[in-house]
Amino acid sequence: MATKQRPYPSTKQSDTLDDMSPANDGFPESAASLRHQLMLVQDAVSDCPYIDGEPARMPLYYPTPPRRSEDTDTLLAAGFRRSSQFVYHTNCPQCSACQPTRLRAADFTLTKSLRRVLKKAERELTWRWQTPRVDADRVRLYNDHRNVRGLAHDGDISASDYETFLIATCWPTLELEIRHQDHLVGVSIMDIGRESISAVYTHFDPIASKFSLGTFAVLQQIQWAKDNGRTWVYLGLYVAANPHLNYKSRFVPQERLIDGQWRACLE
Repeated sequence: MATKQRPYPSTKQSDTLDDMSPANDGFPESAASLRHQLMLVQDAVSDCPYIDGEPARMPLYYPTPPRRSEDTDTLLAAGFRRSSQFVYHTNCPQCSACQPTRLRAADFTLTKSLRRVLKKAERELTWRWQTPRVDADRVRLYNDHRNVRGLAHDGDISASDYETFLIATCWPTLELEIRHQDHLVGVSIMDIGRESISAVYTHFDPIASKFSLGTFAVLQQIQWAKDNGRTWVYLGLYVAANPHLNYKSRFVPQERLIDGQWRACLE
């Protein structure tokens, strides 16, 4: 199943909702204390980027100052995601397939297959955490990644698009740069809260697929969380029917936000 990923949540309104009052907009109750800091930018039904043929509703907000790291934790725990300088949550009219996913860094256990990914990387790759940046290599990597996976429905993005999507941010953000024989083969963007980190987006060179760079990036995010005293690692949305999102079940034990409650999921 193809995933129609966009650089950032679409503001195209295909079916504007009639009742946008606070009592009916599905705003997560656990983040109610921060509602006054979030300016609603758009709230409409559009095509789902994760499941073909389904309508989606993802209210998009612009966070206004003050911005504190504990607010990042609160929003992540309420199921929010960041895209560019905005945050959003899912509130779809007839579907609950998207489940925010997290794990407790201290409880994470490496399986044999995950150990093999790390050992191969340690033999052949170099990597480092740094401030996110944009250049021709990163833009090429991003476009190649999307094209090979059939995700580039809107064509290649420019350096400006890349900066808007991955460099512009409303939260503290780091970039994991991964190289093979000094060639850039992977980039992973991660947000940071006081008690949490959040995986934003990973893209990598298709010819380096033997390194399982998506999995490797998650393992490095978990390790960063452990090394830097963070409790929670948020992996984004889990969608069982989407092959680009259901890989997250490999990382256990994990929890998923279902009906407003975080529930343990072993697979």
